[in-house]
Amino acid sequence: MSFVIVLAALAFLMFAAYRGYSVILFAPIAALAAVLLVDPAAVAPVFTGIFMEKMVGFVKLYFPVFLLGAVFGKVIELSGFSESIVAAAIRYIGRSRANAVIVAVCALLTYGGVSLFVVVFAVYPFAAELYRQSNIPKRLMPGAIALGAFSFTMDSLPGTPQIQNIIPTTFFKTTSWAAPALGVIGSLFIIVVGLSYLEWRRRAAMAAGEGYGTDLVNEPERVESRQLPHPLLAIAPLVLVGVANFALTRWIPAAYGTSYTVAPDILPGVHTPLTTTIKTVVAIWAVEGALLLGIVLVVLTAFGRVRERFAIGTKAAVAGALLASLNTASEYGFGGVIAALPGFLVVSDALKSIPNPLVNAAVSVSSLAGITGSASGGMSIALAAMSDVFIKGAEAAHIPMEVLHRVVAMASGGMDTLPHNGAVITLLAVTGLTHRQSYRDIFAVTVIKTLAVFFVIGVYYATGLV
Repeated sequence: MSFVIVLAALAFLMFAAYRGYSVILFAPIAALAAVLLVDPAAVAPVFTGIFMEKMVGFVKLYFPVFLLGAVFGKVIELSGFSESIVAAAIRYIGRSRANAVIVAVCALLTYGGVSLFVVVFAVYPFAAELYRQSNIPKRLMPGAIALGAFSFTMDSLPGTPQIQNIIPTTFFKTTSWAAPALGVIGSLFIIVVGLSYLEWRRRAAMAAGEGYGTDLVNEPERVESRQLPHPLLAIAPLVLVGVANFALTRWIPAAYGTSYTVAPDILPGVHTPLTTTIKTVVAIWAVEGALLLGIVLVVLTAFGRVRERFAIGTKAAVAGALLASLNTASEYGFGGVIAALPGFLVVSDALKSIPNPLVNAAVSVSSLAGITGSASGGMSIALAAMSDVFIKGAEAAHIPMEVLHRVVAMASGGMDTLPHNGAVITLLAVTGLTHRQSYRDIFAVTVIKTLAVFFVIGVYYATGLV
């Protein structure tokens, strides 16, 4: 019965999200309804002690990233930089390769260390203009952004700084460059199959005479084409964000050390020393600093274009950031409550019975990521509960920890993108589309990503490559 409760809560939230209802409202309803069926008296304590703690904790850490990402995307839009990049891409690459262009830009940013949530905000104005000029249906855009930002650069390519590739290092004593050959092979599988699918969808829609669309929501503002800035200047902020994020990730720990303490004699209003553990915030600080530099560069180099619409544009960006961050935070709270239910333990115990160590790890991590709606959350829960089982199984089968690392990282980014996933909801909110319009293509990317995990496992057993 406890397992049925978990499934019912998950199914209800996915249904609500797919039908277009607010996850901010329905995530706590779904989570607390599950608690009600387990122990009615625990509803209020769980809401305050788990759901709200998780939700507020997420906002505390990540709202500045959402906010700066939204403002960065808005000034890229207002400056005309997005249209300039699109014009250059069409001129040198061609309209028919719009999907490949979007995937490449998303991949560049995410592999450079920019949060996938930020990538959605930054790339959307660029993607919308490219799709509009190419007359490709806007509803296909989220699939291309998902392929570029939520898949191979998130956890497959060796060395990616995304959190999904970092978490396994603490459990398996590996590095972010674990199993480079398998990572590259898995990435190529995702890119080739994913782009083939997106191109098939594009050709089918255009053959049916479907254009970009009308009566659309959250459309970026247009800039007169004759006044567009040079494309090298337009792409400079994107490159700066990636490079600055990479540099700050290394400079911040070197400058601050392992921790930093603000003493009361420095800030008299602080009555006790305020100590920050740097490794827990370095990635967030680096992204925030990089985005600030990107915003400053856009404003300085396109001040005349941005000035007139900066006030109203940033108001819209703040509204979008609030909605996207609260959607994701509510999902995070839902995952925290579900992970505390007895039925969740039933799921995790059942997954331990799968005999093959790599398949066991892949299925366990992917399943828990799907249930919680979070790649990093599902992976963290799975590794905290079952990493010893994974390690013992791999050692018994003489499987290197690097291979286990790569399989676990890739599996976390598979079934996590179910309809209630925070990144999916953010992507659809930013692009102004609904699950009904665009989730089919996001789910196709999800399936391709999941198949890639088992493809990589097969390659390892067939060739022994690491």
